[in-house]
Amino acid sequence: MAGWMWLRCVFGPHLQRIHRHPLPFWPDGRLGGRGWNYQPGSLEKYTDSILSWASALWYLSYCSSPLLLSYLYGKGYLCSSKLPAMSQYVATTLLCLFGVACLRGWGRWKNTQYLEFISILEEAKKNPSPDNKKKLRCFNFDFSHWPADFSWTEVSNPKSTKAGVSLLKHEAKSRGGADAALRSVRTLPCQLISFLIVHSFGRRMLYPGSVGLLQKAMRPVLQQGNAKLIEEFDGQRNKLVACDGNEIDTMFVDRRGGGGGKGRTLVVCCEGNAGFYEVGCMNTPLEGGYSVLGWNHPGFGGSTGVPFPQNEANAMDVVIQFAVHKLHFTLNDIVIYAWSIGGFTASWAVMSYPEIQSVVLDASFDDLLPLALKVMPDSWRPLVQYTVRQYLNLNVSEQLLKYQGPVLLVRRTRDEIITTASPVHVMSNRGNDLLLKLLQFRYPKIMTTEGVNAVQHWLGASTQVGEASLYSSYQVDEDWCASVLESYEMDTDAKFPWNVGEGMIIKEKQHLALFLARKHMRNFETTHCTPLPASEFHSPWKL
Repeated sequence: MAGWMWLRCVFGPHLQRIHRHPLPFWPDGRLGGRGWNYQPGSLEKYTDSILSWASALWYLSYCSSPLLLSYLYGKGYLCSSKLPAMSQYVATTLLCLFGVACLRGWGRWKNTQYLEFISILEEAKKNPSPDNKKKLRCFNFDFSHWPADFSWTEVSNPKSTKAGVSLLKHEAKSRGGADAALRSVRTLPCQLISFLIVHSFGRRMLYPGSVGLLQKAMRPVLQQGNAKLIEEFDGQRNKLVACDGNEIDTMFVDRRGGGGGKGRTLVVCCEGNAGFYEVGCMNTPLEGGYSVLGWNHPGFGGSTGVPFPQNEANAMDVVIQFAVHKLHFTLNDIVIYAWSIGGFTASWAVMSYPEIQSVVLDASFDDLLPLALKVMPDSWRPLVQYTVRQYLNLNVSEQLLKYQGPVLLVRRTRDEIITTASPVHVMSNRGNDLLLKLLQFRYPKIMTTEGVNAVQHWLGASTQVGEASLYSSYQVDEDWCASVLESYEMDTDAKFPWNVGEGMIIKEKQHLALFLARKHMRNFETTHCTPLPASEFHSPWKL
């Protein structure tokens, strides 16, 4: 029995923190006060440090393997005469590391707290009952060892399949069979280069939060954020299994028992390209009193996989299914809130689940391609276009137009990330294009040339004072605008696009266009990465 427990300690997860929740199940009857970081013994501490350094060196070697192999080949180390010696060196190194792991296991075996933790983990894996899961949530440890809490297979009629959920695909223009075949041969080098780019540095440039070294550097901050969510907000960490097999790390804070009306609304948060739920936009609706469900992109934090669009949509799908079937929220109780690149998964969610109450997109863009072209040389333009459309087609506006519900866009007037002009100019913010595309689709008779010009004039204001002054100069009668839209809705009960505005004079169209623009977009005078205060988080407008 002692031998089996020692083996569990050798191959067990790294224990990071014991949370402040009461722990009446501990054998000595102690109760947990505030949470505290797990304190390993000297043997476990030093051996764990050696294994951590070995892991970091292995990751660096993997990332630099093409250069490393070229160097070794140039020095003659990869010749047949030296390969046996190198193999023996590698085997000796691995044997030494295994010995270090065994010593670490011995150190854990001598630690009472770790023994109690590993016993609870094993029991939760054998019998994943609510009581055992509750005990397990009192510990923070390597999430790869966490038993799954929900799988896409638990849904009777899921939208997803083993091939993944459906995505909007970019359609290339057909030129006939022979021309298409010839074009395919000609573009084969471009396709190969594109594949290599996107699977090497391209994906990591777009999603820097998936880089292992960055996550290692941020680990103390992420652990602190995780502890705050669990210990101060009574958050529940869950592992979800998506249809592609990726494990998604989530955090749920339930406010339904507080008696407040906001607590009955669940805000599902979609983070940015270097954001984690531990320290990301999840804090904004939390401060506002909502129930909140945060999740990490594939490859971020405890989530597995890589953040390609298909994997992102698969993850978003299982998060929505979890909210409905496990947390027991209706789709009409769910608000999707996204920051920056999270607008892709948010727009996919409302496109695929149109019953969702509303969506709030903060500092988001309409399409990735213009932003990618901005940071790449002009000579790379064809390659960038092909790569984005083929592998990284984050077409936020195209997906958002499929949604009929309320939408609110938050524009950062000093945003330096999603603008295409340098120095930063508010009119080059791609949030403007997202708003215009949305209004032009929903209200085409209002958003004629005159209406578009009025909205663009309003979008040029970079301060709240300037915005209010410009809006007042048009003398918009908001009561009249609301009555016109309400009358049209009651008379037709039609889905978007609406024909309201047909036959109106130019002034009336401008008034309606400005009224709608102001209802669908709010300005926030700050930069891209400033956290959105709870006071700036509003429910989208609806008639």
